Amino acid sequence: MRKGLTNYGDAEFSLFLRKAFIKGAGYSDDALNRPIVGITNTGSGFNPCHGNAPQLIEAVKRGVMLAGGLPVDFPTISIHESFAHPNSMFLRNLMSMDTEEMIRALPIDSVVLIGGCDKTVPAQLMGAASAGVPAIQLVTGSMLTGSHRGVRVGACTDCRRFWGMYRGEEIDQQEITEVNDQLVASVGTCSVMGTASTMACVTEALGMMLPGGATPPAVTADRIRIAERTGAQAVAMIQAGITPDRILTKKAFENALMVLLAIGGSTNGIVHLAAIAGRCGIRIDMDEVDALGRDIPVLVNLKPSGTHYMEDLHKAGGLAPVLRELRPFLHLDALTVTGRTLGEELDAVAAFAQDVVRPLDKPIYPQGGIAFLRGNLAPEGAIIKQSAASLELMEHEGRVVVFDGLEDLAQRIDDPDLDVNADDILVLKNIGPKGAPGMPEAGYIPIPRKLARAGVKDMVRISDGRMSGTAGGTIILHVTPEAAVGGPLALIESGDRLRLSVRERALDLLVSDEELARRRDALSLPAPREGDGRGYRKLFLDTVTQADNGCDFDFLRSLNEHGSIPQQR
Repeated sequence: MRKGLTNYGDAEFSLFLRKAFIKGAGYSDDALNRPIVGITNTGSGFNPCHGNAPQLIEAVKRGVMLAGGLPVDFPTISIHESFAHPNSMFLRNLMSMDTEEMIRALPIDSVVLIGGCDKTVPAQLMGAASAGVPAIQLVTGSMLTGSHRGVRVGACTDCRRFWGMYRGEEIDQQEITEVNDQLVASVGTCSVMGTASTMACVTEALGMMLPGGATPPAVTADRIRIAERTGAQAVAMIQAGITPDRILTKKAFENALMVLLAIGGSTNGIVHLAAIAGRCGIRIDMDEVDALGRDIPVLVNLKPSGTHYMEDLHKAGGLAPVLRELRPFLHLDALTVTGRTLGEELDAVAAFAQDVVRPLDKPIYPQGGIAFLRGNLAPEGAIIKQSAASLELMEHEGRVVVFDGLEDLAQRIDDPDLDVNADDILVLKNIGPKGAPGMPEAGYIPIPRKLARAGVKDMVRISDGRMSGTAGGTIILHVTPEAAVGGPLALIESGDRLRLSVRERALDLLVSDEELARRRDALSLPAPREGDGRGYRKLFLDTVTQADNGCDFDFLRSLNEHGSIPQQR
């Protein structure tokens, strides 16, 4: 109770006053003398992904009390992917600051971080890494799958599949209304290997979550039991002094990246891991990640790279069979929240036959799910989820059709007079960190309606934004630097030709250097928008980094004495 006392010039009076007020909630001196475990309450009526938060909080409290601690929950920002304007990524850093400052402000000895929806888990890990208090992650868990006319469905890969069918006039208004009722069958996060599931799995791989904690669905007894055990472990971590800096090492991030590649994880996982690592003074080298991906294939047969859903992965043993297959590559000596190493935890898990996680010699996809591209269009890089792309388009040269921003896209993409063919390349500018702002998941550019009606299912699409981990297609994302800061993407024009070679990891605009120099001389960057000059938006625009540094605020990243990111060894 003495932690972080308000300074009135009399420390004992500060403690006396604090105890007087907290006793108004009915606490005894015996309770207040026990280790205090904070629990982040991220529930919200606008966040069905966190709809089970009240049950999880009660289970965590039970675990804390069984272990002799005092649990106290406190609220933080709640972000839901579909209920965050202008987009959830815009608010991730704000949630990380909220989490960090509340951990610092409150008299807690450790903290349980309850998150689930895409940006909440990275935000909490970013905040906890900066705050330095013993912390353990608990995710809300995935939703159950539904059924539409005898076909199993789940958010949100099937959302996109059915909407594409509707745009292409393969199904009618009645059917799209029917399927809308079935895509989200319960509370919880998306039931495929989207960003929420990806972050759950990589958090377990990082060692910041109890083994087996990534995959139990939200509404199961397994999820409640994990919550109880998480509360107990939060107490144990206090005595053991297990703080985030002991867990979040370079080895831990390499383990997480290997898992990300093997599960066919969301491209967003790259941005989030870069942000978390940046809080720890570690820079993720995308060339090293790409090299790992040439050796580590996709092993998990989940949508959008495969056919199954998260509840199937849980029944198959969760993340353990993935880690077992990756054992030759992993740093097994990395510490976890249990105080044991990753290797020790893996040795304790029984293996059994299952068909969701493939062996290394029979993968879903022969390389890692994500490939890193460079070229004159992306001098600092871009990425593609190659495991969910069309094989015939990954080596492609075509004419470019350019959209200058989201409004331009909305106005012209379905224009019957749009000059576009199936072998063209769609390019969307100004949806990066500063351009949107917030780098929204608009990189999943819809197929122009007239082409969708003609049966076109995929095209090469390029942007400086992101896409949902639930989406698939031959889509190049995170082009860096972004157009809004004058990156080469700002110079591209409709009618240019562009070459993509995933095999060569190349993304090149086939325009002469002289012509690009002429265009740069004539370039005007986007004018400020209404609201850009005040409040959180101004802070965001003034300090957000590019995708390769995780889109974090520059002043929140861990800096050495020269102001650069040290490479931890």
